[in-house]
Amino acid sequence: MTETQTHARLSVVVPCFNEEAVIRETHRHLVAALEKVPHLDFELVYVDDGSRDATLKHLRGLQRMDERVRVLALSRNFGHQIAVTAGLQSAAGDAVVIIDADLQDPPDVILEMIDRWRDGADVAYGIRTQREGETAFKRWTASAFYRLINRIADVAIPLDTGDFRLMDRKVVDAFLAMPERDRFVRGMVAWTGFRQEPVPYRRAARIAGETKYPFRKMLRFAIDGILSFSLVPLRLATYVGFFASILALSGIVYALALRILTDIWITGWTLLFIAIVFFGGVQLVLIGIMGEYLGRIYGEVKRRPLYLVKERLGFAPTGRDSR
Repeated sequence: MTETQTHARLSVVVPCFNEEAVIRETHRHLVAALEKVPHLDFELVYVDDGSRDATLKHLRGLQRMDERVRVLALSRNFGHQIAVTAGLQSAAGDAVVIIDADLQDPPDVILEMIDRWRDGADVAYGIRTQREGETAFKRWTASAFYRLINRIADVAIPLDTGDFRLMDRKVVDAFLAMPERDRFVRGMVAWTGFRQEPVPYRRAARIAGETKYPFRKMLRFAIDGILSFSLVPLRLATYVGFFASILALSGIVYALALRILTDIWITGWTLLFIAIVFFGGVQLVLIGIMGEYLGRIYGEVKRRPLYLVKERLGFAPTGRDSR
Protein backbone atom coordinates (compact mmCIF):
# COMPACT_ATOMS: atom_id res chain seq x y z
CA MET A 1 0.00 0.00 0.00
CA THR A 2 1.44 3.36 -1.02
CA GLU A 3 1.29 6.52 1.07
CA THR A 4 -1.13 8.00 -1.48
CA GLN A 5 -3.49 5.07 -1.05
CA THR A 6 -3.23 5.23 2.78
CA HIS A 7 -4.54 8.80 2.83
CA ALA A 8 -6.21 9.23 -0.50
CA ARG A 9 -8.59 11.42 -2.42
CA LEU A 10 -11.39 9.63 -4.24
CA SER A 11 -13.56 11.02 -7.00
CA VAL A 12 -16.98 9.47 -7.66
CA VAL A 13 -18.38 10.16 -11.13
CA VAL A 14 -22.18 9.94 -11.33
CA PRO A 15 -23.74 10.39 -14.80
CA CYS A 16 -27.33 11.61 -14.52
CA PHE A 17 -30.18 11.81 -17.03
CA ASN A 18 -33.70 12.59 -15.81
CA GLU A 19 -33.03 11.31 -12.28
CA GLU A 20 -35.03 13.86 -10.26
CA ALA A 21 -36.91 11.07 -8.44
CA VAL A 22 -33.78 9.46 -7.02
CA ILE A 23 -30.82 11.86 -7.13
CA ARG A 24 -31.07 13.16 -3.55
CA GLU A 25 -31.41 9.63 -2.19
CA THR A 26 -28.41 8.60 -4.28
CA HIS A 27 -26.37 11.43 -2.79
CA ARG A 28 -27.37 10.44 0.73
CA HIS A 29 -26.36 6.81 0.18
CA LEU A 30 -23.03 7.75 -1.43
CA VAL A 31 -22.05 10.11 1.37
CA ALA A 32 -23.08 7.59 4.04
CA ALA A 33 -20.96 4.87 2.42
CA LEU A 34 -17.86 6.98 1.75
CA GLU A 35 -17.79 8.54 5.21
CA LYS A 36 -17.22 5.05 6.61
CA VAL A 37 -13.77 4.87 4.97
CA PRO A 38 -10.91 6.10 7.17
CA HIS A 39 -8.24 8.41 5.76
CA LEU A 40 -10.28 9.25 2.69
CA ASP A 41 -11.14 12.61 1.18
CA PHE A 42 -13.70 12.45 -1.57
CA GLU A 43 -15.54 14.51 -4.14
CA LEU A 44 -18.78 13.65 -5.92
CA VAL A 45 -18.78 14.64 -9.58
CA TYR A 46 -22.35 14.67 -10.89
CA VAL A 47 -22.65 14.96 -14.67
CA ASP A 48 -26.04 16.16 -15.85
CA ASP A 49 -26.39 14.78 -19.37
CA GLY A 50 -28.98 17.23 -20.67
CA SER A 51 -31.78 16.20 -18.30
CA ARG A 52 -35.24 17.48 -19.21
CA ASP A 53 -36.63 17.25 -15.68
CA ALA A 54 -35.54 18.91 -12.41
CA THR A 55 -32.33 16.87 -12.02
CA LEU A 56 -30.05 19.86 -12.55
CA LYS A 57 -32.07 21.94 -10.07
CA HIS A 58 -31.58 19.24 -7.43
CA LEU A 59 -27.87 19.02 -8.22
CA ARG A 60 -27.48 22.77 -7.75
CA GLY A 61 -29.14 22.42 -4.37
CA LEU A 62 -26.84 19.57 -3.36
CA GLN A 63 -23.80 21.61 -4.37
CA ARG A 64 -24.91 24.55 -2.23
CA MET A 65 -25.32 22.25 0.79
CA ASP A 66 -22.18 20.13 0.34
CA GLU A 67 -18.84 21.59 -0.76
CA ARG A 68 -17.69 18.10 -1.81
CA VAL A 69 -20.23 18.11 -4.65
CA ARG A 70 -19.16 19.06 -8.17
CA VAL A 71 -21.74 19.55 -10.92
CA LEU A 72 -20.94 19.38 -14.60
CA ALA A 73 -23.98 20.24 -16.75
CA LEU A 74 -23.64 19.34 -20.43
CA SER A 75 -25.31 21.51 -23.07
CA ARG A 76 -27.52 18.63 -24.28
CA ASN A 77 -27.86 14.87 -24.01
CA PHE A 78 -24.62 13.39 -25.39
CA GLY A 79 -25.17 9.85 -24.11
CA HIS A 80 -24.12 7.84 -21.08
CA GLN A 81 -20.61 6.93 -22.25
CA ILE A 82 -19.75 10.53 -23.14
CA ALA A 83 -21.14 11.72 -19.80
CA VAL A 84 -18.89 9.23 -18.02
CA THR A 85 -15.91 10.51 -20.03
CA ALA A 86 -16.78 14.11 -19.14
CA GLY A 87 -16.85 13.20 -15.46
CA LEU A 88 -13.51 11.40 -15.66
CA GLN A 89 -11.92 14.41 -17.35
CA SER A 90 -13.07 16.64 -14.49
CA ALA A 91 -12.26 14.23 -11.63
CA ALA A 92 -9.22 15.10 -9.53
CA GLY A 93 -8.91 12.03 -7.29
CA ASP A 94 -6.07 9.54 -6.86
CA ALA A 95 -8.69 6.99 -7.84
CA VAL A 96 -12.04 7.40 -9.56
CA VAL A 97 -15.27 5.42 -9.17
CA ILE A 98 -17.97 5.31 -11.85
CA ILE A 99 -21.49 4.61 -10.59
CA ASP A 100 -24.92 5.28 -12.07
CA ALA A 101 -27.44 7.47 -10.27
CA ASP A 102 -30.23 4.89 -10.04
CA LEU A 103 -28.89 3.02 -6.96
CA GLN A 104 -28.98 -0.32 -8.78
CA ASP A 105 -25.26 -0.52 -8.03
CA PRO A 106 -25.05 -0.36 -4.19
CA PRO A 107 -22.71 2.40 -2.95
CA ASP A 108 -21.48 0.15 -0.13
CA VAL A 109 -19.71 -1.99 -2.74
CA ILE A 110 -17.36 0.97 -3.27
CA LEU A 111 -15.82 0.18 0.11
CA GLU A 112 -14.68 -3.23 -1.09
CA MET A 113 -13.36 -1.67 -4.29
CA ILE A 114 -11.30 0.75 -2.20
CA ASP A 115 -9.91 -2.18 -0.20
CA ARG A 116 -8.87 -3.93 -3.43
CA TRP A 117 -7.23 -0.73 -4.64
CA ARG A 118 -5.35 -0.25 -1.40
CA ASP A 119 -4.16 -3.86 -1.71
CA GLY A 120 -2.62 -3.09 -5.09
CA ALA A 121 -5.34 -3.47 -7.72
CA ASP A 122 -5.37 -0.81 -10.43
CA VAL A 123 -9.00 -1.52 -11.37
CA ALA A 124 -11.73 -3.07 -9.22
CA TYR A 125 -14.78 -3.77 -11.37
CA GLY A 126 -18.20 -4.95 -10.27
CA ILE A 127 -19.53 -8.31 -11.47
CA ARG A 128 -23.29 -8.77 -11.27
CA THR A 129 -24.12 -12.08 -9.65
CA GLN A 130 -27.85 -11.27 -9.62
CA ARG A 131 -29.93 -8.66 -11.48
CA GLU A 132 -33.10 -7.82 -9.58
CA GLY A 133 -36.01 -5.94 -11.10
CA GLU A 134 -35.12 -6.83 -14.69
CA THR A 135 -37.15 -8.91 -17.12
CA ALA A 136 -36.02 -12.37 -18.18
CA PHE A 137 -35.61 -11.04 -21.73
CA LYS A 138 -33.25 -8.27 -20.62
CA ARG A 139 -31.21 -10.66 -18.48
CA TRP A 140 -30.96 -13.15 -21.34
CA THR A 141 -29.99 -10.56 -23.96
CA ALA A 142 -27.41 -8.99 -21.62
CA SER A 143 -25.88 -12.38 -20.89
CA ALA A 144 -25.78 -13.24 -24.60
CA PHE A 145 -24.16 -9.89 -25.45
CA TYR A 146 -21.40 -10.20 -22.87
CA ARG A 147 -20.54 -13.71 -24.03
CA LEU A 148 -20.65 -12.78 -27.70
CA ILE A 149 -18.42 -9.75 -27.37
CA ASN A 150 -15.97 -11.65 -25.17
CA ARG A 151 -15.60 -14.26 -27.93
CA ILE A 152 -15.06 -11.85 -30.80
CA ALA A 153 -13.42 -8.80 -29.18
CA ASP A 154 -9.73 -8.08 -29.62
CA VAL A 155 -9.35 -7.85 -25.82
CA ALA A 156 -10.88 -9.92 -23.03
CA ILE A 157 -13.84 -8.05 -21.54
CA PRO A 158 -15.07 -9.54 -18.24
CA LEU A 159 -18.49 -11.17 -18.33
CA ASP A 160 -21.54 -9.64 -16.62
CA THR A 161 -19.91 -6.30 -15.90
CA GLY A 162 -21.13 -2.75 -16.36
CA ASP A 163 -19.32 0.54 -15.93
CA PHE A 164 -19.47 0.33 -12.11
CA ARG A 165 -15.79 0.24 -11.16
CA LEU A 166 -12.88 1.94 -9.41
CA MET A 167 -9.83 2.98 -11.43
CA ASP A 168 -6.44 4.15 -10.25
CA ARG A 169 -5.31 7.54 -11.53
CA LYS A 170 -2.85 6.00 -14.01
CA VAL A 171 -5.67 3.95 -15.54
CA VAL A 172 -7.87 7.05 -15.76
CA ASP A 173 -5.07 8.94 -17.51
CA ALA A 174 -4.56 6.05 -19.94
CA PHE A 175 -8.30 5.96 -20.63
CA LEU A 176 -8.47 9.71 -21.27
CA ALA A 177 -5.56 9.45 -23.72
CA MET A 178 -7.82 7.43 -26.05
CA PRO A 179 -9.47 9.89 -28.45
CA GLU A 180 -12.18 7.76 -30.06
CA ARG A 181 -15.68 9.12 -30.24
CA ASP A 182 -17.77 5.93 -30.24
CA ARG A 183 -16.81 5.07 -26.68
CA PHE A 184 -17.36 1.73 -24.97
CA VAL A 185 -16.03 2.41 -21.49
CA ARG A 186 -15.81 -1.14 -20.13
CA GLY A 187 -13.96 -2.31 -23.24
CA MET A 188 -11.57 0.65 -23.19
CA VAL A 189 -10.71 0.05 -19.54
CA ALA A 190 -10.13 -3.66 -20.25
CA TRP A 191 -7.84 -2.69 -23.14
CA THR A 192 -5.54 -0.67 -20.83
CA GLY A 193 -4.43 -3.82 -19.02
CA PHE A 194 -2.92 -3.21 -15.58
CA ARG A 195 -4.03 -5.28 -12.58
CA GLN A 196 -7.82 -5.65 -12.68
CA GLU A 197 -9.81 -7.53 -10.05
CA PRO A 198 -13.52 -8.46 -9.90
CA VAL A 199 -15.84 -7.50 -7.04
CA PRO A 200 -19.03 -9.63 -7.08
CA TYR A 201 -22.25 -7.96 -5.98
CA ARG A 202 -26.00 -8.26 -6.32
CA ARG A 203 -27.53 -5.60 -8.55
CA ALA A 204 -30.69 -4.12 -7.07
CA ALA A 205 -33.84 -2.91 -8.76
CA ARG A 206 -34.33 0.81 -9.36
CA ILE A 207 -35.89 2.51 -6.34
CA ALA A 208 -37.60 5.12 -8.57
CA GLY A 209 -37.75 6.40 -12.11
CA GLU A 210 -37.44 4.30 -15.26
CA THR A 211 -34.61 2.65 -17.15
CA LYS A 212 -32.61 4.83 -19.53
CA TYR A 213 -31.74 1.81 -21.66
CA PRO A 214 -34.82 0.56 -23.54
CA PHE A 215 -34.33 -2.15 -26.15
CA ARG A 216 -33.43 0.28 -28.95
CA LYS A 217 -30.63 1.86 -26.92
CA MET A 218 -29.44 -1.52 -25.69
CA LEU A 219 -29.16 -2.70 -29.30
CA ARG A 220 -27.28 0.44 -30.33
CA PHE A 221 -24.96 0.06 -27.35
CA ALA A 222 -24.28 -3.59 -28.23
CA ILE A 223 -23.48 -2.66 -31.84
CA ASP A 224 -21.13 0.10 -30.66
CA GLY A 225 -19.32 -2.33 -28.37
CA ILE A 226 -18.89 -4.97 -31.07
CA LEU A 227 -17.78 -2.58 -33.82
CA SER A 228 -15.42 -0.69 -31.49
CA PHE A 229 -13.53 -3.77 -30.36
CA SER A 230 -13.74 -6.32 -33.14
CA LEU A 231 -13.06 -6.68 -36.86
CA VAL A 232 -15.05 -9.92 -36.94
CA PRO A 233 -18.04 -8.29 -38.72
CA LEU A 234 -15.74 -7.22 -41.57
CA ARG A 235 -14.17 -10.67 -41.71
CA LEU A 236 -17.65 -12.16 -41.66
CA ALA A 237 -18.47 -10.06 -44.71
CA THR A 238 -15.48 -11.58 -46.48
CA TYR A 239 -16.47 -15.11 -45.49
CA VAL A 240 -20.06 -14.59 -46.63
CA GLY A 241 -18.79 -13.15 -49.89
CA PHE A 242 -16.65 -16.24 -50.51
CA PHE A 243 -19.57 -18.51 -49.58
CA ALA A 244 -21.91 -16.68 -51.97
CA SER A 245 -19.32 -16.86 -54.76
CA ILE A 246 -18.83 -20.59 -54.24
CA LEU A 247 -22.59 -21.11 -54.20
CA ALA A 248 -22.98 -19.13 -57.43
CA LEU A 249 -20.11 -21.03 -59.10
CA SER A 250 -21.68 -24.33 -58.05
CA GLY A 251 -24.96 -23.24 -59.61
CA ILE A 252 -23.20 -22.33 -62.85
CA VAL A 253 -21.39 -25.69 -63.00
CA TYR A 254 -24.64 -27.51 -62.26
CA ALA A 255 -26.53 -25.66 -65.00
CA LEU A 256 -23.77 -26.22 -67.57
CA ALA A 257 -23.47 -29.89 -66.68
CA LEU A 258 -27.20 -30.41 -67.16
CA ARG A 259 -27.10 -28.57 -70.48
CA ILE A 260 -24.04 -30.38 -71.89
CA LEU A 261 -24.56 -33.88 -70.52
CA THR A 262 -28.34 -34.12 -70.68
CA ASP A 263 -31.26 -32.71 -72.57
CA ILE A 264 -32.56 -30.92 -69.43
CA TRP A 265 -32.68 -27.14 -69.26
CA ILE A 266 -32.85 -25.14 -66.01
CA THR A 267 -36.34 -23.72 -66.31
CA GLY A 268 -38.76 -21.69 -64.23
CA TRP A 269 -38.56 -18.50 -62.22
CA THR A 270 -38.35 -20.03 -58.75
CA LEU A 271 -34.58 -20.58 -58.64
CA LEU A 272 -33.94 -17.26 -60.37
CA PHE A 273 -36.12 -15.41 -57.85
CA ILE A 274 -34.40 -17.15 -54.91
CA ALA A 275 -30.95 -16.35 -56.29
CA ILE A 276 -31.76 -12.67 -56.84
CA VAL A 277 -33.27 -12.23 -53.38
CA PHE A 278 -30.45 -14.14 -51.66
CA PHE A 279 -27.56 -12.32 -53.31
CA GLY A 280 -29.34 -8.96 -53.06
CA GLY A 281 -29.86 -9.48 -49.34
CA VAL A 282 -26.25 -10.57 -48.83
CA GLN A 283 -24.96 -7.50 -50.65
CA LEU A 284 -27.14 -5.11 -48.64
CA VAL A 285 -26.05 -6.66 -45.33
CA LEU A 286 -22.37 -6.44 -46.27
CA ILE A 287 -22.76 -2.84 -47.47
CA GLY A 288 -24.47 -2.05 -44.15
CA ILE A 289 -21.60 -3.54 -42.14
CA MET A 290 -19.02 -1.59 -44.12
CA GLY A 291 -21.18 1.50 -43.78
CA GLU A 292 -21.13 1.22 -39.98
CA TYR A 293 -17.33 1.20 -39.94
CA LEU A 294 -17.16 3.98 -42.53
CA GLY A 295 -19.57 6.08 -40.47
CA ARG A 296 -17.26 5.76 -37.49
CA ILE A 297 -14.33 6.94 -39.58
CA TYR A 298 -16.41 9.91 -40.77
CA GLY A 299 -17.27 10.80 -37.17
CA GLU A 300 -13.60 10.65 -36.14
CA VAL A 301 -12.26 12.87 -38.94
CA LYS A 302 -14.73 15.69 -38.20
CA ARG A 303 -12.89 16.26 -34.90
CA ARG A 304 -15.83 17.85 -33.12
CA PRO A 305 -15.53 18.06 -29.31
CA LEU A 306 -16.93 15.07 -27.45
CA TYR A 307 -19.28 17.32 -25.49
CA LEU A 308 -20.03 20.92 -24.56
CA VAL A 309 -20.47 22.23 -21.03
CA LYS A 310 -23.05 24.86 -20.12
CA GLU A 311 -22.41 24.99 -16.37
CA ARG A 312 -19.71 23.99 -13.89
CA LEU A 313 -20.31 24.19 -10.15
CA GLY A 314 -17.87 23.45 -7.35
CA PHE A 315 -14.78 23.18 -9.56
CA ALA A 316 -11.77 25.44 -9.56
CA PRO A 317 -12.03 27.91 -12.48
CA THR A 318 -10.44 26.47 -15.62
CA GLY A 319 -12.05 28.23 -18.55
CA ARG A 320 -12.74 24.90 -20.26
CA ASP A 321 -16.14 24.45 -21.82
CA SER A 322 -15.60 21.54 -24.19
CA ARG A 323 -13.53 18.42 -24.82
